[in-house]
Formats: sequence, structure tokens, C-alpha cells
Amino acid sequence: MAALGEPLLMTVEQFQALPERSDVLEELHWGCLVTLSRPKPWHIKLQVRTADLLRPLSAEAGYVITELPFRAVTQYDLRAADVAFISRERWDGAGDKDLIGAPELVVEILSPSNTKSQLQQYMALCLANGCEEFWAVDRSAETVTVTGKEGRSIVYTKEQSIPIQLFNGRMISVSEIFK
Repeated sequence: MAALGEPLLMTVEQFQALPERSDVLEELHWGCLVTLSRPKPWHIKLQVRTADLLRPLSAEAGYVITELPFRAVTQYDLRAADVAFISRERWDGAGDKDLIGAPELVVEILSPSNTKSQLQQYMALCLANGCEEFWAVDRSAETVTVTGKEGRSIVYTKEQSIPIQLFNGRMISVSEIFK
């Protein structure tokens, strides 16, 4: 009986050589090609609003970027964060190359297609590879769950503000995100 072969994993270089598609978005997760639907207008509005609220708080320390591509697992993973903060030092150090490791802050705008398992895996991947805080923005519950690299999660409601450790404790109002 023949032994089963190792699964064929796609590398980032192979992924980047694929023709770009205009009908869907594609990412590389753990060496597997993943097809994502294009974000809906409400998703984009939450991305833009969150980024706009974070930018003035982070201007001295780095950059807030939507759809920031990064390679958490260097050879087999290339994803884009819905909203991310990256320090000036890391951004400048990347030059024209892909960002290696997760951004210091990753914000995921939850979509109905996100499963709890997918979210947990994504969060763990980011936190294990350089992310200091991972935010899950839940439009239907109007909450933001913030998880730090130590793994502790806090759920913030519309009546609360989130202290952002990366920005010296500056605050962002949850109600402003869902305005």
C-alpha cells in the first residue's frame, strides 16, 4: 500500500504569481488559497469609520491602514487586515516588501460568514506573530471585543470607551464606531 503524500501547500510567491481576479478577493491561509466575497457597503463604512477614529490617536506612533496585507506565517500566509495599526519603525523597515508578522493592532469587522472557529484561529495567528491587540467589531451586537496578547478578552458596549494601550491609553468611544 502506498503512503499518503504530503498536502501541497501554496507559497506566498506562488500565490502572488496568480492572475488577479476582479470578482472576488483571494488570500493565502496556511498555504491554502481562500476565496472571499467582496465586502458590503456597511462593512466598508465600519472599516473607514474605525480607521478615521484611530488615526488621530496614533499619528505620532505609526499608521492606521485599511486592507493592510501582511505575512503572519512568512512562507505560507498572506492576508489583509480590515483595519490595522503598524508602527513607523516596522512600516519603514518593510520598504517595498511584504510586512512580515502581524500588525501591532488588527481590527476584524465581523461578517455573517465569519465562523467562531475562523475568528479564533485568525486571532491566535495574529497574537502569536506580533499583534498586541486584536479587535472583533460586531455590527449586530454593536460591541467590540478586544483581546490582548496575553489572551484576555474584554467586550465593550456602545456605552463604553476602549483604552488603547498602544496609544498610551488614549480612548475610542464604541458608540462612535457604530454611529
